[in-house]
Amino acid sequence: MTEEKKVVIDDVEYKESELSDESKACINHISSLEQKIASAQFNLVQLQVGRESFMEKLSKSLQPTEEAEVVN
Repeated sequence: MTEEKKVVIDDVEYKESELSDESKACINHISSLEQKIASAQFNLVQLQVGRESFMEKLSKSLQPTEEAEVVN
């Protein structure tokens, strides 16, 4: 026999069968949003690291080389 799915909301445990369709829909939306937030945070970190890398590359490309003439 399979144990019924349970969810804890505001420190109260509910059986899935006790929930209204509206409550189940809200839980599904919350779960989906949590996944999207985690994905967005992951993407943000990638974007920030990429930006930092290009900033470093830009800084290095702007440093004078031995061949370049330094104007005072």
